Amino acid sequence: MRVACLTGGGDCPGLNAVIRGLVRTVHNAGGETIGLLEGWRGAIEGNFIELDPMQTDEILPKGGTILGSSRTNPYKDATVVAKVVQSFKDLKLDCLVAIGGDDTLGVASKLYSDHQLPTIGCPKTIDNDLSSTDFTFGFDTCLNTVQDAVDKLRTTAESHRRVIVVEVMGRHAGWITCFSGIACAADAIMVPEEEVDLDVVCERLKQRRAAGKTYGIVMVSEGAKLKGDELTTKDGDIDEFGHVSLGGVGTRIAKLIEDKTGIETRDVTLGHLQRGGSPSAYDRVLGTRLGIHAGQLATKGDFGKMVALRGLHIVAVPLADAVHEMRTLPPSFMDEAREFLK
Repeated sequence: MRVACLTGGGDCPGLNAVIRGLVRTVHNAGGETIGLLEGWRGAIEGNFIELDPMQTDEILPKGGTILGSSRTNPYKDATVVAKVVQSFKDLKLDCLVAIGGDDTLGVASKLYSDHQLPTIGCPKTIDNDLSSTDFTFGFDTCLNTVQDAVDKLRTTAESHRRVIVVEVMGRHAGWITCFSGIACAADAIMVPEEEVDLDVVCERLKQRRAAGKTYGIVMVSEGAKLKGDELTTKDGDIDEFGHVSLGGVGTRIAKLIEDKTGIETRDVTLGHLQRGGSPSAYDRVLGTRLGIHAGQLATKGDFGKMVALRGLHIVAVPLADAVHEMRTLPPSFMDEAREFLK
């Protein structure tokens, strides 16, 4: 069996753990593995490297992906899709394992349904917003990165008696913001699932200042919206999957908070810092397990599936179901967080 894998979309810690688990499992079953370079671009152009257990044995602690990534979308042009199908034949592949988020796996799902290409999906997104899986690898490392950054910001906020607004990733889902906000004891948590009433936030900050708290921490998702407002976009650029570039809502909110409260306020956008660094132990284990189970599906010929975490177990779910809709933050998590936001 000849199995290819690719990593598409935004990178995150744990991708190399998946590659390592997949390569080892396919090798143990007597197969061989190649890595397509730079996501779907590699599938279009037929660019790849050979992967073997010895070559991938020491990549576990490395962040990012040894295969490179891109936001290339083959379905922007029917002739480009045909190139992917032809590359599959030219490379004599028996299976393609796509490691990525909703966009990357959406392409894999369509290739399976439209062209019967034997594809398997592995869920990757630090936003933790893929349906059909409880958690995605990269999310835990991201939370630890945010926590470390906010713990550092807290000391300077307290020293200067300031409010610090911290903007984190989360286009449509507030998993990172909510979880890191709880972990960092934030005074306000602003997620895309709920419109932000800034007057309520400002009143809370003033009350806490009057009660003796000399600083404040406000966590905000890049996709958060002020009441009656639109999303804050960075430059209007749109990627190949139709997503507009977000960013800047933290700066807007910081200025409004200072204007409304009179408290000196600064903003910090963590941005791509959240994607970087060595994966946490949890993400190394989860990524490895997902890679192993993707390899097992490949060797069994069980295609059109995505490996997913359900409770403590890795299971196979239909790839089409996994990309059917985005998994936003359930209201219950914000209800829990609000016990500390009163």
